[in-house]
Amino acid sequence: MVTFNSFKDQTLFLTKKFLPWTLYILLPFALLRLFFSPLPFLPPPDSNLPHASLLTIPSLSPPPPPPPSSSSDFTAEEAGAKQASISPCDYFNGKWFRDRRGPLYNDTTCSTIKHGRNCIAHGRPDLSYLYWRWKPTQCNLPMFDPQAFLQLLINKHLAFVGDSMARNQLESLLCLLSSASTPNLVFQNGEDSKFRRWIFPSHNLTLSIYWSPFLVKGIEKSSEQNYNKLYLDIVDERWASELGQMDLVVLSIGHWFLLPAVYYEFDSVLGCHYCPGMNHTEIGFYEVLRKAFRTALNNIIERKSAKGEAIDVTVTTFSPSHFEGEWDKAGACPKTKPYRKGEKELEGMDSDMRKVEIEEVEAAKEKAKNYKYEGFRLEALDVTKLALMRPDGHPGPYMNPFPFANGGHNQERVQNDCVHWCLPGPIDTWNEIFLEMVKKWRI
Repeated sequence: MVTFNSFKDQTLFLTKKFLPWTLYILLPFALLRLFFSPLPFLPPPDSNLPHASLLTIPSLSPPPPPPPSSSSDFTAEEAGAKQASISPCDYFNGKWFRDRRGPLYNDTTCSTIKHGRNCIAHGRPDLSYLYWRWKPTQCNLPMFDPQAFLQLLINKHLAFVGDSMARNQLESLLCLLSSASTPNLVFQNGEDSKFRRWIFPSHNLTLSIYWSPFLVKGIEKSSEQNYNKLYLDIVDERWASELGQMDLVVLSIGHWFLLPAVYYEFDSVLGCHYCPGMNHTEIGFYEVLRKAFRTALNNIIERKSAKGEAIDVTVTTFSPSHFEGEWDKAGACPKTKPYRKGEKELEGMDSDMRKVEIEEVEAAKEKAKNYKYEGFRLEALDVTKLALMRPDGHPGPYMNPFPFANGGHNQERVQNDCVHWCLPGPIDTWNEIFLEMVKKWRI
């Protein structure tokens, strides 16, 4: 008679004998099932940014969760449907879509962010502006690859020439590249270090910024002189004299032409912009901007072609401001989301400034052909439309640290910056497109 205990002993014996073999048989099937039908990846709760744990954010204002998906979000299916066989891609028409990945850097991982652009460190509470990416209509715009950029420009000198928007773009590029390699500041000069140079020793890449808000010779306004003087037929030698050292140049100007100025050409007064009581003809600034670009681009072509030296030139088009109200009378940029496609049209001054720049780029290409100068490559980095759609990307009141500290909420007493861009921020997209242009040039 089999007792309960003997039955139990036999069961334990069979279990110990056959259970391992059962596991050995089932385990491969489980692995195959996992391989062909992987479990969905669930990111940790705080993984919204690649370096989210490093963000310097006030404890009372934690970073918001990534925006929920919506019909306006970009999907892989949409990418496949719209990836047309159109070459080259038009990177300048598209829309902004929500993206969980966030930027490559932040205020602690990049040490070169200018004080007035450091929106995170200055306590900006809404960080949703970090979670948008640009999607061209015809293709995909890859995220910035710092290693690829460094490798493409190994042993090269890239110079940014222009006003504070040129500096804004350069500082964005420095931060993007710093995520892969550390730059050394090797030169600085001028008020507010307007002339600076860095070297990335890992690739012997030199990056420089040349302050030249008109590209041509200019005497800037001062306490003794409340208007600018521009000499439209004379290039600014502060940058042009060093063209021989440059392999790539990015030109970016525009906003300084809106200020009062007197214009000279061939030793005579051509006219002025907003100069009441000076007995000069008011001629505005559009044709003046055209002449300045023409003088600058012609000088590049003439000097480089005379020496048989190659150079790549990019013109970053006008970047619109987003003041609601007058900039010097409590004008602000309070919006926290991009405009949807079609919600904001490019028109007025923004459109006219861009039009002049695009036309001068095309004219310079023709001039280079007449010179039979094959070492000159020129493209417009046409950011005007995509910049227009990002009213949320400016420092606004956070150009200064914690502007509403101590309970202060009087917007009328707080100065706003609605011209420049937060770092990180939308201007990083300028350099993502710039990298694609450099890739095309290096093929």
